[in-house]
Amino acid sequence: MKKLSFFFFPLAIGFLCLALSGCSKKASLEQSAQQTQSTEASGAVKAIKIALIIENTIDDKGWCQAMYDGLILAQKQLPGRIEFSYSEKMLPVDAGSAARQYAAQDYDVIIGHGAQYKNLILEMAEEYPHITFAFGTSAEIGPANVFTYMPESEETGYLNGIIAGLLTKTNNIGYIGPVDGGDAARYGRGFVLGIQKVNPGAKIMVAHTGSFSDFVKAGEVAHSQIRAGADILTGASQQAIGALRAVSDDTYSGQAIFWVGQDLAQISTPEGAAKCIAASSYNYAAVIRGIVGKHEAGIRGGECLPMNFFNDGFVFEYNPNLSGILSEDIRTAVQEVLDGFRKTPNTINWNTVDYSAL
Repeated sequence: MKKLSFFFFPLAIGFLCLALSGCSKKASLEQSAQQTQSTEASGAVKAIKIALIIENTIDDKGWCQAMYDGLILAQKQLPGRIEFSYSEKMLPVDAGSAARQYAAQDYDVIIGHGAQYKNLILEMAEEYPHITFAFGTSAEIGPANVFTYMPESEETGYLNGIIAGLLTKTNNIGYIGPVDGGDAARYGRGFVLGIQKVNPGAKIMVAHTGSFSDFVKAGEVAHSQIRAGADILTGASQQAIGALRAVSDDTYSGQAIFWVGQDLAQISTPEGAAKCIAASSYNYAAVIRGIVGKHEAGIRGGECLPMNFFNDGFVFEYNPNLSGILSEDIRTAVQEVLDGFRKTPNTINWNTVDYSAL
Protein backbone atom coordinates (compact mmCIF):
# COMPACT_ATOMS: atom_id res chain seq x y z
CA MET A 1 0.00 0.00 0.00
CA LYS A 2 1.28 3.43 -0.87
CA LYS A 3 0.48 6.25 1.59
CA LEU A 4 0.84 9.87 0.59
CA SER A 5 0.35 12.91 2.82
CA PHE A 6 -0.67 16.18 1.23
CA PHE A 7 -2.60 19.36 1.91
CA PHE A 8 -4.50 21.60 -0.47
CA PHE A 9 -2.65 24.28 -2.44
CA PRO A 10 -4.36 26.32 -5.12
CA LEU A 11 -5.41 24.14 -8.03
CA ALA A 12 -2.77 25.46 -10.39
CA ILE A 13 -0.01 24.17 -8.12
CA GLY A 14 -1.91 20.89 -7.66
CA PHE A 15 -2.12 20.26 -11.40
CA LEU A 16 1.58 21.10 -11.81
CA CYS A 17 2.40 18.61 -9.09
CA LEU A 18 0.46 15.88 -10.84
CA ALA A 19 2.42 16.54 -14.00
CA LEU A 20 5.74 15.87 -12.32
CA SER A 21 6.86 12.30 -11.68
CA GLY A 22 7.27 11.51 -8.00
CA CYS A 23 6.13 14.96 -6.92
CA SER A 24 4.70 15.19 -3.38
CA LYS A 25 3.42 18.46 -1.93
CA LYS A 26 2.12 19.47 1.47
CA ALA A 27 -0.40 22.18 2.26
CA SER A 28 -3.64 22.42 4.29
CA LEU A 29 -7.27 23.31 4.55
CA GLU A 30 -7.93 25.08 7.82
CA GLN A 31 -8.80 22.53 10.53
CA SER A 32 -8.38 19.68 8.05
CA ALA A 33 -5.98 16.82 7.62
CA GLN A 34 -6.08 15.01 4.32
CA GLN A 35 -4.40 11.71 3.59
CA THR A 36 -4.37 9.47 0.55
CA GLN A 37 -4.44 5.69 0.73
CA SER A 38 -3.88 3.84 -2.52
CA THR A 39 -3.01 0.51 -4.02
CA GLU A 40 -1.49 -0.05 -7.41
CA ALA A 41 -4.30 -0.69 -9.86
CA SER A 42 -3.97 -3.99 -11.66
CA GLY A 43 -4.08 -3.80 -15.43
CA ALA A 44 -7.69 -4.30 -16.48
CA VAL A 45 -9.49 -2.50 -13.63
CA LYS A 46 -8.96 1.18 -13.00
CA ALA A 47 -8.91 2.10 -9.32
CA ILE A 48 -11.90 4.13 -8.15
CA LYS A 49 -10.89 7.29 -6.31
CA ILE A 50 -12.92 7.79 -3.15
CA ALA A 51 -12.86 10.88 -0.93
CA LEU A 52 -14.08 10.72 2.68
CA ILE A 53 -15.13 13.77 4.69
CA ILE A 54 -15.56 13.34 8.46
CA GLU A 55 -16.36 15.67 11.35
CA ASN A 56 -14.03 14.09 13.90
CA THR A 57 -10.87 12.04 13.41
CA ILE A 58 -9.98 8.61 12.06
CA ASP A 59 -9.03 7.43 15.56
CA ASP A 60 -12.09 8.63 17.51
CA LYS A 61 -12.97 5.07 18.65
CA GLY A 62 -16.40 5.49 17.13
CA TRP A 63 -18.29 6.77 14.11
CA CYS A 64 -15.47 8.25 12.03
CA GLN A 65 -12.92 5.55 12.79
CA ALA A 66 -15.44 2.88 11.82
CA MET A 67 -15.78 4.33 8.31
CA TYR A 68 -12.03 4.79 7.94
CA ASP A 69 -11.44 1.19 9.04
CA GLY A 70 -14.11 0.06 6.59
CA LEU A 71 -12.30 1.80 3.74
CA ILE A 72 -9.02 0.15 4.71
CA LEU A 73 -10.69 -3.27 4.85
CA ALA A 74 -12.53 -2.80 1.55
CA GLN A 75 -9.26 -1.75 -0.05
CA LYS A 76 -7.69 -5.02 1.08
CA GLN A 77 -10.72 -7.02 -0.06
CA LEU A 78 -10.71 -5.35 -3.49
CA PRO A 79 -6.99 -5.11 -4.29
CA GLY A 80 -6.13 -2.56 -6.92
CA ARG A 81 -9.69 -1.24 -7.19
CA ILE A 82 -9.74 1.50 -4.54
CA GLU A 83 -7.63 4.49 -3.64
CA PHE A 84 -8.92 7.01 -1.14
CA SER A 85 -8.29 10.27 0.62
CA TYR A 86 -9.86 11.74 3.74
CA SER A 87 -10.36 15.11 5.38
CA GLU A 88 -10.79 15.26 9.15
CA LYS A 89 -12.45 17.76 11.48
CA MET A 90 -14.75 19.05 8.77
CA LEU A 91 -17.77 20.88 10.14
CA PRO A 92 -20.53 21.12 7.51
CA VAL A 93 -19.72 24.81 6.97
CA ASP A 94 -16.12 23.88 6.06
CA ALA A 95 -16.77 20.67 4.18
CA GLY A 96 -17.90 22.30 0.94
CA SER A 97 -14.40 23.62 0.25
CA ALA A 98 -12.88 20.18 0.74
CA ALA A 99 -15.53 18.52 -1.40
CA ARG A 100 -14.98 20.95 -4.27
CA GLN A 101 -11.24 20.35 -4.11
CA TYR A 102 -11.90 16.63 -4.47
CA ALA A 103 -14.28 17.25 -7.38
CA ALA A 104 -11.63 19.36 -9.10
CA GLN A 105 -9.14 16.51 -8.66
CA ASP A 106 -11.46 14.10 -10.51
CA TYR A 107 -12.47 11.88 -7.62
CA ASP A 108 -15.09 9.32 -8.61
CA VAL A 109 -16.88 9.10 -5.25
CA ILE A 110 -17.23 11.68 -2.45
CA ILE A 111 -18.65 10.52 0.89
CA GLY A 112 -19.91 12.91 3.57
CA HIS A 113 -19.96 10.58 6.56
CA GLY A 114 -22.85 11.90 8.60
CA ALA A 115 -26.39 13.10 8.13
CA GLN A 116 -25.13 16.62 8.87
CA TYR A 117 -23.63 16.63 5.36
CA LYS A 118 -26.92 15.83 3.62
CA ASN A 119 -27.64 19.31 2.28
CA LEU A 120 -24.09 19.77 1.05
CA ILE A 121 -24.05 16.40 -0.70
CA LEU A 122 -27.39 16.97 -2.42
CA GLU A 123 -26.29 20.43 -3.55
CA MET A 124 -22.99 19.14 -4.93
CA ALA A 125 -24.63 16.15 -6.61
CA GLU A 126 -26.65 18.55 -8.70
CA GLU A 127 -23.57 20.63 -9.47
CA TYR A 128 -21.41 17.62 -10.39
CA PRO A 129 -23.71 15.02 -11.99
CA HIS A 130 -20.76 12.93 -13.24
CA ILE A 131 -19.53 12.27 -9.67
CA THR A 132 -21.06 9.74 -7.29
CA PHE A 133 -21.84 11.07 -3.81
CA ALA A 134 -22.90 9.29 -0.62
CA PHE A 135 -23.96 10.22 2.90
CA GLY A 136 -25.36 8.40 5.88
CA THR A 137 -27.02 7.49 7.93
CA SER A 138 -30.22 7.88 6.01
CA ALA A 139 -32.83 5.50 4.66
CA GLU A 140 -34.10 7.95 2.07
CA ILE A 141 -33.53 7.45 -1.65
CA GLY A 142 -31.48 10.25 -3.16
CA PRO A 143 -30.86 11.43 -6.71
CA ALA A 144 -29.40 9.24 -9.44
CA ASN A 145 -25.83 10.04 -8.38
CA VAL A 146 -26.28 9.82 -4.60
CA PHE A 147 -26.14 6.71 -2.44
CA THR A 148 -27.36 6.68 1.13
CA TYR A 149 -26.49 4.05 3.69
CA MET A 150 -28.27 2.97 6.83
CA PRO A 151 -26.91 0.73 9.58
CA GLU A 152 -29.85 -1.28 10.89
CA SER A 153 -28.33 -0.86 14.32
CA GLU A 154 -31.40 -2.02 16.18
CA GLU A 155 -29.72 -5.43 15.76
CA THR A 156 -26.52 -4.43 17.60
CA GLY A 157 -28.57 -2.61 20.24
CA TYR A 158 -30.74 -5.68 20.74
CA LEU A 159 -27.72 -7.93 21.38
CA ASN A 160 -26.34 -5.49 23.93
CA GLY A 161 -29.78 -5.18 25.51
CA ILE A 162 -29.92 -8.94 26.06
CA ILE A 163 -26.53 -8.83 27.80
CA ALA A 164 -27.53 -5.84 29.92
CA GLY A 165 -30.93 -7.26 30.84
CA LEU A 166 -29.50 -10.60 31.95
CA LEU A 167 -26.39 -9.25 33.67
CA THR A 168 -27.73 -6.32 35.71
CA LYS A 169 -27.79 -6.77 39.46
CA THR A 170 -29.51 -3.50 40.33
CA ASN A 171 -32.15 -3.81 37.60
CA ASN A 172 -31.20 -0.30 36.48
CA ILE A 173 -29.68 0.20 33.02
CA GLY A 174 -28.53 3.38 31.25
CA TYR A 175 -28.41 4.54 27.64
CA ILE A 176 -26.63 7.75 26.56
CA GLY A 177 -27.45 8.80 23.00
CA PRO A 178 -26.36 11.81 20.92
CA VAL A 179 -29.66 12.84 19.30
CA ASP A 180 -32.81 10.82 18.83
CA GLY A 181 -32.41 10.26 15.12
CA GLY A 182 -30.79 8.10 12.45
CA ASP A 183 -28.95 4.95 13.42
CA ALA A 184 -28.58 6.20 17.01
CA ALA A 185 -32.37 6.11 17.36
CA ARG A 186 -32.43 2.58 16.00
CA TYR A 187 -29.62 1.45 18.30
CA GLY A 188 -31.21 2.91 21.43
CA ARG A 189 -34.60 1.39 20.73
CA GLY A 190 -33.09 -1.96 19.82
CA PHE A 191 -31.25 -1.83 23.15
CA VAL A 192 -34.53 -1.24 24.96
CA LEU A 193 -36.24 -4.12 23.13
CA GLY A 194 -33.40 -6.51 23.96
CA ILE A 195 -33.64 -5.64 27.65
CA GLN A 196 -37.41 -5.98 27.68
CA LYS A 197 -37.22 -9.37 25.96
CA VAL A 198 -35.20 -10.94 28.79
CA ASN A 199 -35.93 -8.63 31.75
CA PRO A 200 -39.23 -6.76 31.37
CA GLY A 201 -39.00 -5.46 34.94
CA ALA A 202 -35.75 -3.57 34.44
CA LYS A 203 -35.72 0.22 34.70
CA ILE A 204 -34.16 1.79 31.61
CA MET A 205 -32.80 5.35 31.80
CA VAL A 206 -32.56 7.09 28.41
CA ALA A 207 -30.81 10.43 27.90
CA HIS A 208 -29.43 12.36 24.93
CA THR A 209 -26.54 14.81 25.00
CA GLY A 210 -27.70 16.68 21.90
CA SER A 211 -24.27 16.24 20.32
CA PHE A 212 -22.31 13.59 18.46
CA SER A 213 -19.01 14.87 19.85
CA ASP A 214 -19.61 16.18 23.37
CA PHE A 215 -17.53 13.70 25.38
CA VAL A 216 -17.79 15.80 28.54
CA LYS A 217 -21.60 15.91 28.47
CA ALA A 218 -21.77 12.16 27.80
CA GLY A 219 -19.58 11.57 30.83
CA GLU A 220 -21.77 13.78 33.00
CA VAL A 221 -24.89 11.90 31.93
CA ALA A 222 -23.22 8.55 32.66
CA HIS A 223 -22.21 9.68 36.16
CA SER A 224 -25.80 10.78 36.77
CA GLN A 225 -27.20 7.42 35.66
CA ILE A 226 -24.70 5.51 37.78
CA ARG A 227 -25.61 7.59 40.83
CA ALA A 228 -29.25 6.70 40.07
CA GLY A 229 -28.38 3.00 40.28
CA ALA A 230 -27.38 1.96 36.74
CA ASP A 231 -24.82 -0.84 36.72
CA ILE A 232 -24.83 -1.56 32.96
CA LEU A 233 -24.62 1.32 30.47
CA THR A 234 -24.24 1.86 26.76
CA GLY A 235 -24.13 4.76 24.34
CA ALA A 236 -24.16 5.64 20.66
CA SER A 237 -21.86 7.66 18.37
CA GLN A 238 -18.39 9.01 19.12
CA GLN A 239 -19.56 10.97 22.17
CA ALA A 240 -20.12 7.64 23.94
CA ILE A 241 -16.41 7.32 24.69
CA GLY A 242 -16.94 10.00 27.34
CA ALA A 243 -19.59 7.85 29.01
CA LEU A 244 -17.30 4.81 28.89
CA ARG A 245 -14.61 6.83 30.66
CA ALA A 246 -17.13 7.70 33.36
CA VAL A 247 -18.01 4.03 33.83
CA SER A 248 -14.32 3.25 34.42
CA ASP A 249 -13.80 6.21 36.77
CA ASP A 250 -11.87 5.48 39.97
CA THR A 251 -14.91 6.73 41.88
CA TYR A 252 -16.51 3.34 41.22
CA SER A 253 -13.42 1.23 41.84
CA GLY A 254 -14.43 -2.25 42.96
CA GLN A 255 -18.04 -1.81 41.94
CA ALA A 256 -19.62 -4.10 39.33
CA ILE A 257 -20.48 -1.36 36.84
CA PHE A 258 -19.97 -2.26 33.17
CA TRP A 259 -20.38 -1.06 29.61
CA VAL A 260 -21.68 -2.71 26.43
CA GLY A 261 -20.21 -0.99 23.40
CA GLN A 262 -21.31 0.07 19.96
CA ASP A 263 -17.81 -0.07 18.54
CA LEU A 264 -15.10 -2.72 18.90
CA ALA A 265 -12.43 -0.03 19.11
CA GLN A 266 -13.80 0.77 22.58
CA ILE A 267 -12.59 -2.62 23.83
CA SER A 268 -9.02 -1.71 22.88
CA THR A 269 -8.99 1.41 25.07
CA PRO A 270 -7.75 1.12 28.68
CA GLU A 271 -11.26 1.97 29.90
CA GLY A 272 -12.88 -0.55 27.59
CA ALA A 273 -10.43 -3.31 28.43
CA ALA A 274 -11.50 -2.95 32.04
CA LYS A 275 -15.23 -2.30 31.64
CA CYS A 276 -16.57 -3.05 28.13
CA ILE A 277 -18.05 -6.54 28.21
CA ALA A 278 -18.84 -6.84 24.50
CA ALA A 279 -19.23 -4.62 21.46
CA SER A 280 -20.48 -4.57 17.92
CA SER A 281 -18.94 -2.56 15.11
CA TYR A 282 -20.24 -1.16 11.88
CA ASN A 283 -18.40 -2.86 9.06
CA TYR A 284 -18.48 -0.06 6.50
CA ALA A 285 -16.49 -2.25 4.14
CA ALA A 286 -19.90 -3.65 3.13
CA VAL A 287 -21.03 -0.16 2.09
CA ILE A 288 -17.79 0.63 0.26
CA ARG A 289 -17.83 -2.68 -1.60
CA GLY A 290 -21.44 -1.99 -2.58
CA ILE A 291 -20.63 1.49 -3.89
CA VAL A 292 -17.59 0.23 -5.82
CA GLY A 293 -19.46 -2.70 -7.36
CA LYS A 294 -22.39 -0.54 -8.43
CA HIS A 295 -20.12 2.20 -9.73
CA GLU A 296 -18.25 -0.29 -11.87
CA ALA A 297 -21.60 -1.56 -13.16
CA GLY A 298 -22.58 1.97 -14.18
CA ILE A 299 -24.93 2.60 -11.23
CA ARG A 300 -24.02 5.96 -9.67
CA GLY A 301 -26.65 6.27 -6.92
CA GLY A 302 -30.37 6.36 -6.36
CA GLU A 303 -30.25 3.57 -3.77
CA CYS A 304 -29.97 3.07 0.00
CA LEU A 305 -27.37 0.51 1.04
CA PRO A 306 -28.31 -1.30 4.27
CA MET A 307 -25.92 -2.68 6.88
CA ASN A 308 -26.89 -5.63 9.06
CA PHE A 309 -25.59 -8.98 10.27
CA PHE A 310 -27.15 -10.66 7.24
CA ASN A 311 -24.80 -8.86 4.81
CA ASP A 312 -21.82 -8.75 7.21
CA GLY A 313 -22.40 -5.06 7.84
CA PHE A 314 -21.84 -5.68 11.57
CA VAL A 315 -19.36 -7.66 13.62
CA PHE A 316 -19.76 -8.68 17.26
CA GLU A 317 -17.14 -9.69 19.82
CA TYR A 318 -16.73 -10.28 23.54
CA ASN A 319 -13.96 -8.69 25.59
CA PRO A 320 -11.52 -11.51 26.40
CA ASN A 321 -10.44 -9.67 29.54
CA LEU A 322 -13.95 -9.99 30.98
CA SER A 323 -14.85 -13.47 29.75
CA GLY A 324 -15.59 -14.74 33.26
CA ILE A 325 -18.41 -12.24 33.82
CA LEU A 326 -20.85 -13.79 31.37
CA SER A 327 -22.52 -17.08 32.18
CA GLU A 328 -22.97 -19.76 29.55
CA ASP A 329 -26.73 -19.06 29.62
CA ILE A 330 -26.16 -15.44 28.65
CA ARG A 331 -23.78 -16.40 25.86
CA THR A 332 -26.28 -18.96 24.57
CA ALA A 333 -29.10 -16.41 24.55
CA VAL A 334 -26.96 -13.91 22.63
CA GLN A 335 -25.78 -16.54 20.13
CA GLU A 336 -29.32 -17.67 19.35
CA VAL A 337 -30.36 -14.12 18.48
CA LEU A 338 -27.16 -13.47 16.54
CA ASP A 339 -27.68 -16.62 14.46
CA GLY A 340 -31.20 -15.45 13.69
CA PHE A 341 -29.98 -12.04 12.52
CA ARG A 342 -27.42 -13.68 10.25
CA LYS A 343 -30.14 -15.77 8.61
CA THR A 344 -32.89 -13.16 8.30
CA PRO A 345 -32.64 -9.34 8.26
CA ASN A 346 -35.25 -6.81 9.43
CA THR A 347 -36.74 -8.80 12.28
CA ILE A 348 -36.68 -6.05 14.95
CA ASN A 349 -39.58 -3.60 14.95
CA TRP A 350 -37.55 -0.85 16.60
CA ASN A 351 -39.91 2.07 15.90
CA THR A 352 -42.52 0.70 18.31
CA VAL A 353 -40.48 1.87 21.30
CA ASP A 354 -41.71 5.03 23.03
CA TYR A 355 -39.06 6.37 25.41
CA SER A 356 -41.62 8.46 27.27
CA ALA A 357 -43.42 5.28 28.32
CA LEU A 358 -40.38 3.71 30.00
